[in-house]
Amino acid sequence: MSEALDTRAATLPERGDVAARREARRPGRGAQSLIPGSSRNAFWLYLVPGLALLAVIVVIPLGWNVFLTFTEYRGIRPPEWIGLDNWVELMGDEVFWTSFGNSIAMIVAMVVVPTLLGLVLAAMLFDLIGKKFGGKLASFLRATYYLPQILPAVIAAIVIGWILRPQNGALNQVLEAIGLGDLAHNWLGSPDTALASIMVIMVWVQLGYPIVIFMAALQRVDPELYEAAELDGANWFQRFRAITVGIIRPEIFVVTLTCTIAALKVFGPVYALTGGGPGTATIVPAYYAYSEFFQSQQVGYGATIATALTIVIAAVSVAFILVQNRVEQKEEER
Repeated sequence: MSEALDTRAATLPERGDVAARREARRPGRGAQSLIPGSSRNAFWLYLVPGLALLAVIVVIPLGWNVFLTFTEYRGIRPPEWIGLDNWVELMGDEVFWTSFGNSIAMIVAMVVVPTLLGLVLAAMLFDLIGKKFGGKLASFLRATYYLPQILPAVIAAIVIGWILRPQNGALNQVLEAIGLGDLAHNWLGSPDTALASIMVIMVWVQLGYPIVIFMAALQRVDPELYEAAELDGANWFQRFRAITVGIIRPEIFVVTLTCTIAALKVFGPVYALTGGGPGTATIVPAYYAYSEFFQSQQVGYGATIATALTIVIAAVSVAFILVQNRVEQKEEER
């Protein structure tokens, strides 16, 4: 018996060893990792490639772009320092403010309308069509709505351009075929309808994204909540307002923020369809910066436009996050 006790005592760690291990496990003590031969701080080595790419792709170009805003630079000779002249010119540039006015129209077309329609359509696909006709039909319709998101922006713009051609476009041909030839119009070439046409196209392109996000969010809604509300006599709209919107509010914030950023920096459809025209009817900040960079060769002024757009996007993002945090705090206090 005593030999067995002596054997167990020999295998137990001494108090000094235990204390040393505890001391080594404390943060900031230069503790070793559980992997032999490696330090706990070795995880920084895994961040080096990502940080290097971030510096090369984002930080350095951003710093160079900000520097160019204080210079006159045409891309050939070295930049010439001019101070705040580009920013002063930007504040009085009517084209710049027109481009931001058009960005508000893009926000309506890419954020407000798709988010509201996407919320209603996702709820209908999930709560009505999915229950009555099965999940396969709902999934098929969801994929159909999302298809424009898969298409490259330039290809989608070319197809839409064929539809909206003034002479032999499909839309004008259909209007003439049904006896409404008087409504045929140069949809993208007229200042009165060019921006509205772009807005309709962007609604079509953007609609699938919120539908997919909202339908994924609805998967975590307890079906018993809908059943209880239905037993209490609530109709579909009442269930949608009281249950659906409240539960998937975080996803609504995410969709609104990401779509707003996309609307502020939209470029491809404008470039492919109208080139900012006719005149400045459809110009947006991203395309205006591009035209100053590559067409007018005013690199310093183009950098100023791009930097101003970056500041606006950052401010909008911070505002959205603050509003979301405040709403969540109020919900927790209830």
